[in-house]
Amino acid sequence: MFRTHENITFVCQPIGEAYEQLFAESTERYNAGQKRNDRKIHGSYYEHLFGVKPCNNVRTAADKRKSFYEDVVQIGRMEDSGYGTEDFQLVAECLKEYMNGFQNRNPNFYVFNAVLHMDEATPHLHIDYIPIGHYKRGQDTQNGIAQALKEMGFGEGKQAIARWRSAEVEVLNQICREHGIEPLAPEKSRGTLEVAEYKEQRQKADALKTENDRAESEIEQKKSECQNLDGQITDKVAKVNEILNYLPDVEKDEKLKNKCAEIITELTEMLKSKLSIMKYKDDIIANVQKLCKLVKKVNSRADKATDTVYALREQYDKCEKERSELWQRGMERSGRINELTRNNSDLQRTVDSLTEFIDLLKRFEPQKYAEIKQVQEYVHSQQKQETQQQSTTKKKKSWGLE
Repeated sequence: MFRTHENITFVCQPIGEAYEQLFAESTERYNAGQKRNDRKIHGSYYEHLFGVKPCNNVRTAADKRKSFYEDVVQIGRMEDSGYGTEDFQLVAECLKEYMNGFQNRNPNFYVFNAVLHMDEATPHLHIDYIPIGHYKRGQDTQNGIAQALKEMGFGEGKQAIARWRSAEVEVLNQICREHGIEPLAPEKSRGTLEVAEYKEQRQKADALKTENDRAESEIEQKKSECQNLDGQITDKVAKVNEILNYLPDVEKDEKLKNKCAEIITELTEMLKSKLSIMKYKDDIIANVQKLCKLVKKVNSRADKATDTVYALREQYDKCEKERSELWQRGMERSGRINELTRNNSDLQRTVDSLTEFIDLLKRFEPQKYAEIKQVQEYVHSQQKQETQQQSTTKKKKSWGLE
């Protein structure tokens, strides 16, 4: 505010006066050509279009025409061309040169108000203009941006305004290059934001950031728990595999079975006829005795193996149950992590959007941004004082001073 006197006003004409200057004669010509009174324009052209007295706020007619258009033109950022930087005055000179040629470049955009603001964080232009179009039907001179763009050579359709902006950006770029600087690419304006709206958006952004941080912390905690569960599952699986792969004395058991099979084969051969039985009587008795001993040994080892298998089976079932429970818990944790990750992504996008929103406010309404920042600092200061007072009161009570 203390640098307001440094602002440069190029044009400052009341909008009602501008409308009279631009459209009064064409309105008279239109009315003169109308035989029916109900078809004539009564009152001023501005009131006919917008239904109110001329004012400084943008009004929109029933056919979508706006009472005026405003462009904000800025070069660089506060960090590289803001007040106190080396390029502050250089950027201002570029903007002045751009503004001095604006009306000549755009004869169908009547500029009724244009100010170069030097009292805020970064030099920037506010250009307010009324589009003028000429028509064969109806009033011959009207407010009409589509016709204005067409008459200035930018064609028709939705891309006409984009072509015009591109041409203006190139003019500004050329001016900057001639002064030895390379301008940044233009950004879309976010419009006007009131202080209360900004505070509300800022509070939402802060709350979302807090929620985002909390979600990230919870995700990290769940990931740690899942890693611990994975370790437990790995241990249980290893134990199960150890049990499944355990075969006690398999080689010895197989040798006993083979020996028994050989004796049985010999006995079968000896017992196939009465003559053979008589001939191999002693060998048969000896083999039967050997077989009895081997069978007794095999049965003993089978009993021991059965006991071992039963014990192992019980242990396996227990481990399998624990593994299943751990796996289920792991899946539940994984689902929760996925949900938190999605929520975190949504929160991050919202935070990014609000952060971009606040950056745009900082760029295009630096004065309001500064005011809000002062309010926030004051609120934080008051909160800090209250906290200190509460802390002092608690200490006094604990020391028995109150």
